[in-house]
Amino acid sequence: MSTDDKNQPSNIARREMLKRVGAAGAVGAVAAIPATELARPAQAQSKPPASPQQPVREALETLTAAEADVLEAMVARIVPTDENGPGAAEARAAHYIDRALTGPLASSKPAYVSGLAALDAYAQSSKGAPFTKLAARDQDAVLTDLEKNVAKDFRPNAAAFFNMVRNHTMQGMFSDPYYGGNANFIGWDLIGYPGIRMVVSVEEQSMSKPPKVLRKSAYDEAMFSKRGEHHGH
Repeated sequence: MSTDDKNQPSNIARREMLKRVGAAGAVGAVAAIPATELARPAQAQSKPPASPQQPVREALETLTAAEADVLEAMVARIVPTDENGPGAAEARAAHYIDRALTGPLASSKPAYVSGLAALDAYAQSSKGAPFTKLAARDQDAVLTDLEKNVAKDFRPNAAAFFNMVRNHTMQGMFSDPYYGGNANFIGWDLIGYPGIRMVVSVEEQSMSKPPKVLRKSAYDEAMFSKRGEHHGH
């Protein structure tokens, strides 16, 4: 959601999402756990954001191609690419969701199938085009109607569907990359999270300077066996 759209509810926007997540949420948001929402604002990055790249098209595990296209467009507006850096599309949040719907989030698959169809139908009826074909501002308006529970024909309702997808999008942004999202550590870089540490040095404990950034998954540590910890992914 563009931060310039002053008429849109701020709680969809990236700035509000960052206030809710914070650095600690990067560790807590894993595949089977709802995204942690904290009140701590994120620290501003000291370096300019990298130029966003188009997400790679890849094989689906759960959703159809049409469903995945709508989901990709939806998560791209929940955490948009802007002056702060790449967003949910580049972080592969939709891939994380599609992958998890075959495993830990399997119980949510019917809600996604019906909700994505209802979203496309509502976009067509309210804006005259499928959701993926709308301009960003119109997509934001449609999602605002979902969040406010104005849109109809959702089960159990539009707000419940929107909140589910938003929570799972945050998981895909900030969870360990092992689970299929947070590609290239985009989420961690966005909130200034320096990476997982099994041991914290004396220098790091003093907090006299920013900690060294460790760009690796927790499952890269020797104490974990990816073969044994795969959990159906």
